[in-house]
Amino acid sequence: MIAELMKLPTKIKELRIKFGFTQAGLAAQLGITRSAVNAWEMGVALPSTETVVKLARIFGVPSDCLLGIDDAKTISAEGLSSEEIRSIEGIIACFREKRIGR
Repeated sequence: MIAELMKLPTKIKELRIKFGFTQAGLAAQLGITRSAVNAWEMGVALPSTETVVKLARIFGVPSDCLLGIDDAKTISAEGLSSEEIRSIEGIIACFREKRIGR
């Protein structure tokens, strides 16, 4: 777990830049100071567990991705019906089966 936490500063910076946030902009989204974001990116401090969850939501990735455990992306199904969600799950299953069959 220590090795994964060492990836956190890099992941935060990569995602912040990818999403076009300045340190100040990301800090504003989180209701914290720019210096706190800078400290995370420099590896001087770590965000709280609650803040890691907030970061994951802002960037649309699982918290595991931020921690360097998993690079999977999440897709919000908020507002979709159960039938729509099942359809999307079916499409994902087809893509996975296609990869296995290569």
